[in-house]
Amino acid sequence: MEDVQGKQESAAVRRGGLGVGMVGYAFMGAAHSQGWRTAGRVFDLPLQPRLAAICGRDATAVQAAADRHGWAAAETDWRALINRDDVQLVDICTPGDSHAEIAIAALEAGKHVLCEKPLANTVEEAEAMLEAAERAAARGQLAMVGFNYRRVPAMALARQMVADGRIGAIHHVRVTYLQDWLVDPEFPLTWRLEREHAGSGALGDLGAHIVDLAQYVTGSQITGVSALTETFIRERPLLAGSSAGLSGAASGERGQVTVDDAALFTGRFANGALASFEATRFATGRKNALRLELNGEKGSLAFDLERLNELEFHDQTLPAGTAGFRRILVTEPEHPYLEAWWPPGHGLGYEHTFVHQARDLVHAIASGTAPAPSFADGLQVQRVLAAVEESAAKNSAFTAIPAQEART
Repeated sequence: MEDVQGKQESAAVRRGGLGVGMVGYAFMGAAHSQGWRTAGRVFDLPLQPRLAAICGRDATAVQAAADRHGWAAAETDWRALINRDDVQLVDICTPGDSHAEIAIAALEAGKHVLCEKPLANTVEEAEAMLEAAERAAARGQLAMVGFNYRRVPAMALARQMVADGRIGAIHHVRVTYLQDWLVDPEFPLTWRLEREHAGSGALGDLGAHIVDLAQYVTGSQITGVSALTETFIRERPLLAGSSAGLSGAASGERGQVTVDDAALFTGRFANGALASFEATRFATGRKNALRLELNGEKGSLAFDLERLNELEFHDQTLPAGTAGFRRILVTEPEHPYLEAWWPPGHGLGYEHTFVHQARDLVHAIASGTAPAPSFADGLQVQRVLAAVEESAAKNSAFTAIPAQEART
């Protein structure tokens, strides 16, 4: 009976397109809106996304966001959004403290779910979300976590090259994600600096990205870590009003910062590689500097987000006299995602990762195949983040991470 119902619902979705309802409308809400609005205009999709409704607590602000980004309706209660008949997919762009409640409710209501990273604020919440996703999958509903940097064409190409054996067995993984927007001690205490809302600081905000990227590109999971974390400024002015993106106005009162400002950790991968990670929001002069390098027995790969249309590749099998790192300009039609964009040499940007994310999820829904990164992938990242915090609390003691099933 459930299978018949699922086929009927799928047919209805195909006729009417895919109605998207989004919870949250600030920085990530704008980025996700761009993705949903653009994906069907660039790629030939089996289902056409429709921006059915957007949700936020401030009625005036959410209506303004709906008008600006092209959403057909605005809601102030996420439960009302989930219950709308014109919404088949719920996109969660809220702070981490609400991810589990919204995602589980949406899945139980028969909706597909896209949830921003990190998946949750705790391992326990992430486990509950995965359990809900597994139950929903049996009914035909899909769930994906939004690690958008996987969708940079150069990163997807790096994953292909590793899988094809171009650099052989990997020895070293070296990843940094550096920002500087918290250097000013008078920057206000936004929700990203409060553990009850954000879960953690630079670790969850930036570290989640680089943990996922490292595991994605290598195709291997982190099995243990040794970590340091630090909060450099422990008290800040309270926020006056609401925050906008990574900014906000300060009031005269002050409050405690309850998350980390920076996290550094080393780790081991299941494939034997050693790794180093650094995530900070105190790297003066660095705005959004993410860099990943892999060193293998046959060569190396390096990626820099500030040059996101390029991939550096060193082929160790070439003669030493002519070997060296060379630039691959990742703009050719045969590169991942680029068959639908511009002529060779015409680069893409940050916002295109969200277009690719929407494209991939629509294809998964239309074909009924499990999307990646899955909630299981999100849980694996959450376990690494928890191990980092545990290690840091124990004077950098090596902390093992239980083995998980192979990643997709």
